[in-house]
Amino acid sequence: MEKHIILAVNPGSTSTKMAFFEDDVEVCRETLHHDASLRAQFPRIWDQFEFRQKAVLEWSLRFARNPHAVVGMGGLLKPLTSGTYRVSEAMIADARANFQGEHASNLGCAMAHDLARHYDVTAYVVDPVSVDEFEDVARYSGHPRIERKTLSHALNIHATARQAAVELGVPYRESAFVVAHLGGGISIAPLLNGRIVDVNDASSDGPFSPERTGGLPLQQFIGLCCSGEHSEAELRTMVMGKGGLMAYLGSNSAVEVERRIADGDANARAIYQAMAYQIAKEIGSMATVLRGSLRAVVLTGGLASSQLLVSWISERVRWIAPVLVYPGENEMRAMALGVLRVLRGDEQALEY
Repeated sequence: MEKHIILAVNPGSTSTKMAFFEDDVEVCRETLHHDASLRAQFPRIWDQFEFRQKAVLEWSLRFARNPHAVVGMGGLLKPLTSGTYRVSEAMIADARANFQGEHASNLGCAMAHDLARHYDVTAYVVDPVSVDEFEDVARYSGHPRIERKTLSHALNIHATARQAAVELGVPYRESAFVVAHLGGGISIAPLLNGRIVDVNDASSDGPFSPERTGGLPLQQFIGLCCSGEHSEAELRTMVMGKGGLMAYLGSNSAVEVERRIADGDANARAIYQAMAYQIAKEIGSMATVLRGSLRAVVLTGGLASSQLLVSWISERVRWIAPVLVYPGENEMRAMALGVLRVLRGDEQALEY
């Protein structure tokens, strides 16, 4: 049986990742790093489209075989249910309008569309950042002018939960997990029957992370906003980009922080423990959404590679349910698997 060849493209803030898959096996990958001087010439995300797209196409042409489909990272689109979506003009228009915010992932659907047009195949996105499967009760914030929104690392959350369901022998659509995606941003979600029924907004809520503040004491933050000492742009960067470990320790690298801890830096240890504490506390909070009835707490993302961090989190949450650990973000493979399910007829492609 001929294998399905899938080209995946994932634009990030400082790089673009590309990979070819044969069915579920990654056969080659490349990461193009875009240096600061180049990005400075194109400060807005959509200004970067042409040079990123040109580089990806040139790389893909070196692969000896044409893909059967192209998949791009799904961005901050309109609220959607989980699944694999065909890229449409309406999707690209919303991405270009930065429908729910400006982020490099918004480029994904348009890049996939252009690549697919070159190869005369179909373009898809899988479980975009804007996947919205909230229960109604989760939308209330505390004020009617502000609604809780669901923007999360949905792609890796769903993919890792599927992996956990297979390991435990549980049908995915009958499962219950709390999944913590631990990366530059942190998303912690209760999954019920294959749906993300709640999640913290990784850009403004939940635990602090390597470069984000997470939720802040509101009255103090209001005072900071009204002090006149900082512009809106500075405040936004303060909470997303220069918060968390970066603010406390001047580094967003867990490897660097752990090196300091090993060298006896008590302050680095205290801050790193505090991040683990906040992650565990959020996991406990999300377990209440499932009324404590869950098969596992699942840790994933780049920080799940840290045995020290995982051990601190596990000490606080393993009484809730067994802790399963799947290090890494696995976004490229998750995108390819979503498309593969469609190409094999296991799922129907959704329309935007």
